[in-house]
Amino acid sequence: MDIAKWMKHPVQTIKPLDTIQHAREVMEERRINQLPVVANGRLLGIVSDRDLRDAFPSVFDSPGFGGHKYKHVVDPTKILVESVMSARLFTLSPNDSVVAAAQLMRGERIGAVPIVDTGRLVGILTRSDVLDAFVALAESNGSTERRTI
Repeated sequence: MDIAKWMKHPVQTIKPLDTIQHAREVMEERRINQLPVVANGRLLGIVSDRDLRDAFPSVFDSPGFGGHKYKHVVDPTKILVESVMSARLFTLSPNDSVVAAAQLMRGERIGAVPIVDTGRLVGILTRSDVLDAFVALAESNGSTERRTI
């Protein structure tokens, strides 16, 4: 099972100088959990919903909550994606296998892998895509049994 069949493309991306507020809005609008960060056609990093949650101020950080009268609240419209993105990238090619992607995702505890061909971002493979591929494989092998808990 080649990744090319299961990856999502074209890929929704974001720029390093976009704000985390904008990244969050894109994720919510598109119902996605990861955004590759691209500048001048080059993949620089990836930002996840977890990165944004960690960077976004919480209601618990607001002034006056829990007696923290002077707590500094950071404005998400002023924080840039490049400051919260993961620059440590794990990528695969469209010709790599879904099994290799699943092993990478499991081993590195990541939810998506950018797919790169000749230095260009051509797709993204998510955990859901990997699950879809394995379900399709199981169904093609006649294994359609469903279990309920």
